[in-house]
Amino acid sequence: MTLDVHTIPLIRAGIDTYRQPVVYMREDCHLCRAEGFSALTQVEIALGQRSIVAALNVVTDADWLPPDTAALSEAAWAALGAKIGKHAIFSHPEPPASASAIRSKVYGQRLDAAGCQAIISDTVAHRLSDLDLAAFITACAGDRLDIAETIALTRAMHGAGKTLDWGAGLVLDKHCVGGLPGNRTTPIVVAILAAAGFRIPKTSSRAITSPAGTADTMEVLAPVALDIAAMRRVVESEGGCVVWGGGLDLSPADDLLIRIERPLDFDSDGQLVASVLSKKAAAGSTHVLIDMPVGPTAKVRTEAAARTLSERLHAVGQAIGLTLRIHVSDGSAPVGRGIGPALEAHDLLAVLRRDHDALMDLRERALDLAGALLDLAEANGGNGREMARSLLDSGAAEAKFLSICEAQGGFREPGSAPHQSIETAGVGGAIREIDNRRIAKIAKLAGAPGRKHAGVRLLARPGDVIEAGQPLYEIHAETPGELGWAQDYARSGASPFRIGEAP
Repeated sequence: MTLDVHTIPLIRAGIDTYRQPVVYMREDCHLCRAEGFSALTQVEIALGQRSIVAALNVVTDADWLPPDTAALSEAAWAALGAKIGKHAIFSHPEPPASASAIRSKVYGQRLDAAGCQAIISDTVAHRLSDLDLAAFITACAGDRLDIAETIALTRAMHGAGKTLDWGAGLVLDKHCVGGLPGNRTTPIVVAILAAAGFRIPKTSSRAITSPAGTADTMEVLAPVALDIAAMRRVVESEGGCVVWGGGLDLSPADDLLIRIERPLDFDSDGQLVASVLSKKAAAGSTHVLIDMPVGPTAKVRTEAAARTLSERLHAVGQAIGLTLRIHVSDGSAPVGRGIGPALEAHDLLAVLRRDHDALMDLRERALDLAGALLDLAEANGGNGREMARSLLDSGAAEAKFLSICEAQGGFREPGSAPHQSIETAGVGGAIREIDNRRIAKIAKLAGAPGRKHAGVRLLARPGDVIEAGQPLYEIHAETPGELGWAQDYARSGASPFRIGEAP
């Protein structure tokens, strides 16, 4: 029997490669030899009416993969609509149309709208390799995207996915630029605004580089992986929601670019703005509040950087039809006590329930943001913060939050981690500041956000006067090994707490 060098059967690899389609073939596969496929080659795979472009991983020693068979990652399997045993056609894809646009940007040329459109279209279609995407992201890093390029990139990213339509009237939203552990104001703000009678269909992300994203924390309390139909039902009944945006296909190129940006750890105002505002436009928002914490270890570190980023956000927001307000806040230290999904969930519930030991900084931040968003919506004659405070203090916000949770699939109380240890101060004095990045890394080493109950619980705050040996923070972990890793890092260098002489 003569083998057809263009088709081979498919099996499911059972490997999660996030959104990146990957195909696995043995090094002795006849098709690899015939077509000249090698590791990391981009391969076009066609099955029926569907086709995808996947990155090839060559398997050198694996009993699990039969000869002359291709195994697909979960992303590739779903995108192709594959079934076990089906034969797919394999070929070299056409060169991506955006290759010349990326090359031009690498050499310092400006991107026009057509170039941005080509890059985003090829990104979503997986026609660009990780190396191509890394080259594009690197070429845009720092200040290498001007305002016009940022607008073009935002429009291209918005146009590449679905857009939700909520009908006439205001659709409110908020976003935090990030870099501030424990800043879990979003569920509180959504509850207040929905209790005030406004629509606020909030789509949130999971953590990218932090110990918890809003979706991670909310998932401790209620289901967040809703599809668009379920999300719409929640908003129609309750006015608001807090759901994970990753499964809704809103600005899908953003998730693919973030996957490359994360290990590169490059900061680009242009890409940040395109990422945030393309998703807000795709979510159907009309009025958006941007919370911008500024501090020496936050994402935005100086007032000058905040002004530059604000100008870009306003320009792009106006160009794509969003009414935007920037709220600059203190980013010098973490917010609340908890850092990590369940620990942050405890904090936000304490605020909503008006507990006597609720963290005032989290409460006041949430009221500032809810009030600013109410003012943006022109509610209560410009006294939005007073309206927000009344809705929180009366219990209306708590009742609305519980109703939203029930509509999303049911409310549950957050638990706690079984392994905990306290870290103490080496010297006495006044706490001057807390390093956001170092304390966040300790929480991540403890297992957050993947381990929902892991993280750090702060026992002291900036301004406190302490003695040597006094507890500073508590590490929470779900396994002894992760507790040990976090302890080792916490004790290996400078403390996240900077302590000076007491006044």
